[in-house]
Amino acid sequence: MEKKMHLNRKMESRHIRMISLGGVIGTGLFLSSGYTIHQAGPIGTIIAYLIGAVLVYTVMLCLGELAVAMPYTGSFHVYAKNYIGPATGFVVAILYWLTWTIALGSEFTAAGLIMQQWFPTIPVWCWSLVFMILIFAVNYFSVKTFAESEFWLAAIKVFAIVAFIILGVLAIVGIIPLRGMHHAPGLTNLYKNGLFPNGWHGVFTTMLTVNFAFSGTELIGVTAGEAKDPEKTIPQAIHTTLWRLIIFFVGSIVVLSALIPYKVAGVTQSPFVYVLKQMNIPFAGDIMNFVVLTAIVSAANSGLYASARMLWSLGNEGTIPKFFAKTNHEGSPIVALTFSMLGGIFALISSVVAADTVYLVLVSISGLAVVFVWMAIALSEINFRKRFLKEGHSLSELKFKTPCWPLVPYFAFLMSALSCLLIWFDPKQRIALYCTLPFVAVCYLVHYFWAKMGKTAKK
Repeated sequence: MEKKMHLNRKMESRHIRMISLGGVIGTGLFLSSGYTIHQAGPIGTIIAYLIGAVLVYTVMLCLGELAVAMPYTGSFHVYAKNYIGPATGFVVAILYWLTWTIALGSEFTAAGLIMQQWFPTIPVWCWSLVFMILIFAVNYFSVKTFAESEFWLAAIKVFAIVAFIILGVLAIVGIIPLRGMHHAPGLTNLYKNGLFPNGWHGVFTTMLTVNFAFSGTELIGVTAGEAKDPEKTIPQAIHTTLWRLIIFFVGSIVVLSALIPYKVAGVTQSPFVYVLKQMNIPFAGDIMNFVVLTAIVSAANSGLYASARMLWSLGNEGTIPKFFAKTNHEGSPIVALTFSMLGGIFALISSVVAADTVYLVLVSISGLAVVFVWMAIALSEINFRKRFLKEGHSLSELKFKTPCWPLVPYFAFLMSALSCLLIWFDPKQRIALYCTLPFVAVCYLVHYFWAKMGKTAKK
C-alpha cells in the first residue's frame, strides 16, 4: 500500500476554529472546575487556569510551526517519530489513542445517564448504544460530515458559555438577584477566605485537572491533514487560542468563583447548575444537562475522530500492520474507526465490571497522556528547527514560525513536565504516575521487539 501524507482535505477554516475550541469546552469545564475551585480556592483556581491557558498556547505555537510545514494526518505522532525517534512516535500515538478511546467509554455512559434522567424507564445501555451508532455513522460517511456536526455541537457550547458569563456578571453587580442575598455579591467571594485558603500548593496540585480541562486543543494538529488550506487555517486557529481560552475558561471561572463559596464547589453537583439555581433560572438543571450532553456527544465525536486518525497514521507509517490504513470510498479510515470504537466499548465494559482495577488504570494513564503528548510536540519543534537550519534552510522559508524561539518550546516542555511531577504531592492523583510510567516503559519495549522482528523478517 502506498504511503500517504494525509486523507481527503475537506475541512474549512470555520470547521478548524470551532473544532479546536469545541474540543476544549467539555466536561473538564462543566464538571471538574468545581473540584479545582474546592481544592485551590477562587484566586488559586483563576491562577491555575491562567497558567494552563498560557501553557496550552505555547504548545499550540510549537504545533503550528510543525503542522504548517508538514500538514500530515496524525501529525504529532509523525513529528515525534521523525524528530525524536520511532519508538517515541509509537508511544505518543498509543497514548493519544488510549486517551480518546477511554474517553469514548466514559462519554457513552455519561450520555446514557443524562438521557435516563429525562426517560427513566429506558435503560442506560440503550441510550449508550444509540449514541455509539450515531457517532460512528457521523465519522464513517466523510470528514465533512464530522466537521459540520462538530461545528454545530461546539457552537451550542460556545453560546451556553457566553450566556452564562453574561448572566453571571449581571448577578455579580446585582442586576440579577441571588437566593438569600439582599445585596450584590461583587467580587469579595474571591478573596474573603484569603488568597489561598488551602495553601498555595493547591494551585500546583490541581494543574493536572486544569490540563485535562484544556486537552483537546491539540486537535488542530490532527485536523491539519484534512484541512483545505492548512497554511491559512491552522495559524488562524492557533492565533485565537489564547484569548478564547481566557474568555471562555477564565471568564467562567471568575464568575463561578465569585458566586460559589469555595467549600461548596465541586461537592455535590456541577458548579454551573448551582449558580443557575441561585439565580432562580427556571429548569436550570435541565438546561445544563442539555449543554453537558452536547459537550459529551461533541467530545465522543472528536474522540473517535482523533483516535481513528492515530491508528490510521500508525498503519500508514508501517508501524503497525498497513491493514489499519484502509479507507472507504469517502476517504474515512474505516478499519481504524472500527478498532477505535471497539476500544471505546471495551472501556465502557471495563468501567462496569472492573471499575476498581482495569478501568482505574486506564483512566489514570489517559489523564497524564495528553501532557506527555504536549511534551513531545514541544521537543519535536525544537529538534525540527535545529535540523531545518542545519540542512541549510532559512527561517524565511517557514510559513509559520514559533515566536521567541527557543524560549517558547522550552517553556512548553518544562511546564508540561512540571505539571506531571507536581501530582506526586496529591495522594489522590499519585496513582496516575504509578500507572503511566510503567505503561510507557512497556510501550517502548513493545516497539523495540516489534522493530527487531521487522528487521529479522526483512533479512
